[in-house]
Amino acid sequence: MNKKKALSPVYLLIVLIISGLLPDSLNARINASEQDTTRKNAIRLFLDCPSGCDMDYIREEIPYVNYVRDVHEAQLYLLVTRQSTGSGGRSYTLFYSGQQEFSGMKDTLYYFSSPDDTQDIIREGLTNTIALGLIRYVARTPFRNRVLISYLGERQEEPEQVADRWNYWVFQIEFVPKFKLEQRNKEFTWDLEIDADRITADWKIENEFEYDHELEIFIRERYDGETGETVKTRTEAVTKSWKIDNKTVRSLSDHWSAGMRSEVRSSSYRNLDLRVSWAPAVEYNIFPYSQYNQRSFYIQYGLGYVYNNYVDTTVYNKIEDKLFEQSLDIRLRVQQRWGSSEIRLSASSYLHDLQKYYLEFRGDLNFRLFRGFSLSLGGRMAFIHNQIELPKGDRTVEEVYLRLRELETNYRYELGVGIKYTFGSIYSNIVNPRF
Repeated sequence: MNKKKALSPVYLLIVLIISGLLPDSLNARINASEQDTTRKNAIRLFLDCPSGCDMDYIREEIPYVNYVRDVHEAQLYLLVTRQSTGSGGRSYTLFYSGQQEFSGMKDTLYYFSSPDDTQDIIREGLTNTIALGLIRYVARTPFRNRVLISYLGERQEEPEQVADRWNYWVFQIEFVPKFKLEQRNKEFTWDLEIDADRITADWKIENEFEYDHELEIFIRERYDGETGETVKTRTEAVTKSWKIDNKTVRSLSDHWSAGMRSEVRSSSYRNLDLRVSWAPAVEYNIFPYSQYNQRSFYIQYGLGYVYNNYVDTTVYNKIEDKLFEQSLDIRLRVQQRWGSSEIRLSASSYLHDLQKYYLEFRGDLNFRLFRGFSLSLGGRMAFIHNQIELPKGDRTVEEVYLRLRELETNYRYELGVGIKYTFGSIYSNIVNPRF
């Protein structure tokens, strides 16, 4: 006679859930959680933060709006952009744009962080600024009765003039050593970077020193049939480079800028024992620079001098070169509610031989085509005919596979396509940090 198997506790729990026989208190909690995913009479907000925001923190601190996943469902569109400031901090610009019944209502707020602010201070300050901008819109909904505005206290401080003993100069030193150890592979890298920048409304001066050193050690083992022993072979691969960059730019108007770029560098990868270059340039922005956070269209042209001294004799039998080089850079950048795009065309050529040129086109496009569906395109296409520094002779196996030396090529292509479709609930209010 067959015996019946006892039901497992897990199976019984599943049956109770399906049958609706859980205790009323637990059912109430589940229903409350489901109802909390939508807030009746609250504004539907689409928060667009390309630079990255702590969305869990924002949802917890600002619970009186409905966060929606699709811009077409939103009554309010909020774009948050970020730039670096001259002091090494960050400048956040918040663009509020009403939709549907709030159409035509627009606001812009700013938040500035200091270079020594922690991530917690930054996210708190940014979230408070977001909340301030929402008040105008929340006040026009029945949900205003559930929001309390508090005042931190009386302040009667006179604005004071601050003397900057550094005269807007900001210095930064960064040293990053890295170690990676495996049984048959060891990798040691160290990077040193020193920056000295001065940024004001009229001038932008950036200086950078960078040193990179990489050592890789490979240990190969093979069995020697004659001796019956295991033979180890050690191979070392070293690449190193350093450079000193300077960029000095003068603001001429809301559309025009003029500047100078100069560089001194050395690179074992590019066969450069020493490279010295300087190039004056002018830049025109079709849109005013004040609209940079939402759109910009740069056209920049430079003409300068280049001196190259090579480690090894090049394929053109040169140990040094003295050349004039021109460059053109065109870049379109747009960030709007429909998505974002950045398209860039870069070109350069040597004046003594226009056939020695470099031409690159790159683009990144992100579209919100319709409800829940978005399309992203990214690509890069380069035509390379200016590798005058390539060394003579064949490359060793190590140089080819470990990319210790620059290899000859006439082109470089990259392409990526992505589609995303999301459906279901339009709300994303709940924060659950488990697992």
